[in-house]
Amino acid sequence: MDVYKEWLGIPDGPRPPDHYQLLRLKQFDDSVERIRANYKKLNGHVRKYATGQYLEESQALLNELAKAMLCLTDLERKREYDQSQGREFEEEAAGPRTMDAILIQQKHISSDQAKEAREHAERAGLDLRDAFVQLKMVEPDVAAQALAQELGLPYVDLADTLPDDDVLDQVPRAAVKQHSILPLFIDQGVLLIACVNHIDHELEEELRLRFNMPVRSVLAAPQAINQAIGKYYSADAQKAREAMREKDAAEAPPAAGKKEKAAAKVKPAAPEKKKEKPKRRGPKTAEEQRNDFLTGIVCLNFSFLVTYLLDWFVLVPNAAFEPLWIWFVIPGVTALVVWQVFWKK
Repeated sequence: MDVYKEWLGIPDGPRPPDHYQLLRLKQFDDSVERIRANYKKLNGHVRKYATGQYLEESQALLNELAKAMLCLTDLERKREYDQSQGREFEEEAAGPRTMDAILIQQKHISSDQAKEAREHAERAGLDLRDAFVQLKMVEPDVAAQALAQELGLPYVDLADTLPDDDVLDQVPRAAVKQHSILPLFIDQGVLLIACVNHIDHELEEELRLRFNMPVRSVLAAPQAINQAIGKYYSADAQKAREAMREKDAAEAPPAAGKKEKAAAKVKPAAPEKKKEKPKRRGPKTAEEQRNDFLTGIVCLNFSFLVTYLLDWFVLVPNAAFEPLWIWFVIPGVTALVVWQVFWKK
């Protein structure tokens, strides 16, 4: 199934489509707000298919949407991507670069509020973003988006983003809590890390060595990162990921080489052997004949003893006449058995 066409309404064409087609944007659209709004709308639409038979396809498409949005909201990466798509840039006039100027331009705050927030940040020793949030001038996500624009970094809404399980498991819980970061996924050989601010050089080097690839920061609201750490690094979440990996490993078909080796190890079933008839016993030795003769004599004597006891203590007291037949039956049967087993040559 062509999920791009069926779910997103993208006409037939190159697959995968470019970032602008994927996010249903005009080619080279520079509006960060529109890019994020389209991503959020499409993310919610694709999540409707995130259960049942299309679970894997929907998760893959959600990650693809997130990677496209993060690329187009990163000023440096967007410029490189647009140039790869044939866009030519003219020298641009410098726009607002500080977050308070960005918030004023977006009409979230006034100039007086920006001045008040700066003074509060200096008095309390806070970042300007935290000052805006503490004074309840803007919501945490709005402040984080403005800071992302100031730093030229993409902003990610962690409520709409699904991190990669393998990436999560490679960074310990203690490290993500200490640095307030959340590893997301790998995009074109680069590890994306959600963070409150630019990650420092030491942490970036540690992550680069751990994953053996470059690292790129994407900004998120501090509260959102803390909530995501609690969600994805809880004991239950880690057990669930471990169980899913074990299930996938059990269901995965063996590699071709392993199949051949396994087939080689399987031995063909041996033909069923016919049951051999018991061999006829050879002639007995003199010692064996003597032992068998004595055993037969003992058996016969025992049969007469049993007959006498039955005759005098069981049958005679209850019979009208003496049952002589018992003296022929028990010793006779015993003699026949002795002959067949012990005395017959």
